[in-house]
Amino acid sequence: MRRITGVVQHYAWGDPRAIPELLGADPDGRPWAELWFGTHAGGPATLDDGSRLIDESGPLPYLLKVLAAAEALSLQTHPSAERAAAGFQREDAAGIPIDAPERIYRDPFAKPEMLVALTPFDALCGFRPLADTDLVLRGLGADHLADHLATAGLAGTVADLYRGVLDPDPTIGACREHLTPEAMLVTALAGQYPGDASVAVTLLLNRVTLAPGEAIFLEAGNLHAYVHGVGVEIMGASDNVVRGGLTPKHVDVEELLAVLDVRPLPDPVLTARHDASGWIAYDTPNTPFRLWRIELAGALHHTATGRELLLCLGGDLGPLCSGDCAYLARGETIALAGTGTLFRVEER
Repeated sequence: MRRITGVVQHYAWGDPRAIPELLGADPDGRPWAELWFGTHAGGPATLDDGSRLIDESGPLPYLLKVLAAAEALSLQTHPSAERAAAGFQREDAAGIPIDAPERIYRDPFAKPEMLVALTPFDALCGFRPLADTDLVLRGLGADHLADHLATAGLAGTVADLYRGVLDPDPTIGACREHLTPEAMLVTALAGQYPGDASVAVTLLLNRVTLAPGEAIFLEAGNLHAYVHGVGVEIMGASDNVVRGGLTPKHVDVEELLAVLDVRPLPDPVLTARHDASGWIAYDTPNTPFRLWRIELAGALHHTATGRELLLCLGGDLGPLCSGDCAYLARGETIALAGTGTLFRVEER
């Protein structure tokens, strides 16, 4: 076992207290948005002796994070592996520098993601079934959007909002008269991002409040945004993000519409699987990772099946305490004892 030190990312939407408290550090007034554990070039973890994790492990195909959102993140989706490879080749051929603000495909890889809540976590995840969306819109008096949805369908309505064919202002105005969570989010976002079609698009998405331990899995094409809360996020080690809005960063409407999966997602909450040893598996098909969690009260001996990260988020487990993360190579064994919460990333 090698204990590793992660890298904090101070994005503007971050919570100033949650991650410092996890690490036993004093808040410094800055937003602490994410704590990265992995070999990603944007925030490579280090070992206790100051050397880089990547020199010990090689490039890991996943990135483990603690995420703390005090404000909503951008509305976004991620490409499939095939589309990422094609987009990367296309932008390279066009001579767009990798670090250019308008670059979308910074590598040729997919970026599947999953988030497990540590606190109650508010998110938008995938498109709501149409009948349910109609009830939400009619209840808000957003008949302009509801009528368009009934005639143009979901794909047509999303495209018309993003292309400026359908005016979002009547929908936003209707929401100002209501205090439902959906309406209040629209009103708040409209104040931050006036004229942004994504504000109205949020009403077409599942609004999910995860209890601690619950998760959402964000496959290719899933339109989503984290709104508020603290969670553990695991993702493919890619930088490919196709943004729809709620951000000052680059937005490419046509690429977004090409990547989006507009099939309704009736139940966005991932069902976790409990095994006989006490581990809880958050299985994610066709990803380079699998995430596990255990609420330990006693002793645990574990042997790594591949290149793994173990992250303690609460309690004292002997060699690992809250906020500690360790790297295990294949076949390496660790003995833990105590009471606490442990997350494990298994390489597929």
